[in-house]
Amino acid sequence: MAHLLDSAKAGFLTTYGEPAEGVWSAPGRANLIGEHTDYNGGFALPLAIDRRTWVAVRCNGTDRFRVASAMYTGVVEALLSEVGGDQIPKWATYVLGMAAVLDAGYPSSEPRGVDIFVVSDVPLGAGLSSSAALECSVGVALNDLWNLGLSRTDLALAGQRAENTVVGAPTGVMDQSASLKGKADSAILLDCRSNETEVVPLGLRADHLVLLIVDTREEHSHADNEYAERRASCEKAAALLGVAQLRDVDEELLKAGRHLLDDETYRRVRHVVSEDARVLETVRVLRDSGPLNIGSLLTQSHISLRDDFEVTTQRLNLVVDVALAHGAIGARMTGGGFGGSAIALVPENCVDEVINAIGLAFVAAGYGEPGFFRAVASDGARKESD
Repeated sequence: MAHLLDSAKAGFLTTYGEPAEGVWSAPGRANLIGEHTDYNGGFALPLAIDRRTWVAVRCNGTDRFRVASAMYTGVVEALLSEVGGDQIPKWATYVLGMAAVLDAGYPSSEPRGVDIFVVSDVPLGAGLSSSAALECSVGVALNDLWNLGLSRTDLALAGQRAENTVVGAPTGVMDQSASLKGKADSAILLDCRSNETEVVPLGLRADHLVLLIVDTREEHSHADNEYAERRASCEKAAALLGVAQLRDVDEELLKAGRHLLDDETYRRVRHVVSEDARVLETVRVLRDSGPLNIGSLLTQSHISLRDDFEVTTQRLNLVVDVALAHGAIGARMTGGGFGGSAIALVPENCVDEVINAIGLAFVAAGYGEPGFFRAVASDGARKESD
């Protein structure tokens, strides 16, 4: 990762003509289990991955913000009052949106303008929270430079607010929580109602397992209508069942209220209720008997997302089916769905076979070549260098 740190520093110097005050980074995330539960107040079990977004930052003494990236040409310059307009590229909106939320929540009479240069190896549009990695790297940088003294939970909620109110994506707080609170060789049990987190050791290496991420390279966007429709359906169901959030629904209440819901809405609720139960069961199994025994829970999650929540795609389903047929002990889509990535829990001695089989299946189906990498659970956002 040293080359990314150097790239961030060099890019900043080339773009702005002076060195940055510091470099901060934040990881993307893979969700082990617990999909579409976060905005329903439920449980999720994400992990921070060893792919990160790096931001070199310097206060510029004005009210203007300048943002540049190794992945895009030009410099975006704006006042925070201009954030959200059509003239700002979407990628820069994540940066400036985070700054705008923090500035509005914790105002100051001093100029807060900063210059930022971004580099990243978190795949874009792959369901691995490249947006949260960007928000959180900026968040920890501004927390330090503006002396805000905010907790990781405060920053996660600010990132969620930026996505919801500035970007227009109706996401929950899982992605930001994982990016900020991740721990090496561990997943993070997140209670999405209280925002409390608990570190859950994974122990994959000890059991000779690899968490393989397969990027279908089928891009998606959380701001698209399909994602918003799923959330609206869940909120409608909660109101019909007389609860604040679907977190409050168990199997008994769902059965009793079945007559209140049309078939599609019922299936949406059934996914959320069963997924919350699977998250807690996965944590129990990890603690009691280790990761070799969680595979069926991961696969059940995918089936529920495919049949009840209907957010998978043919490519995601193909990855899961082929991985299971060639030695994976469990597999599922990860992220919001409608494209992006899948994860497969694979014995070390089967990894090459799984990769080759998926690659051949994609060729046979006429899809583009997928991407593969082994996910290593890593630490969350941090300052990297002065």
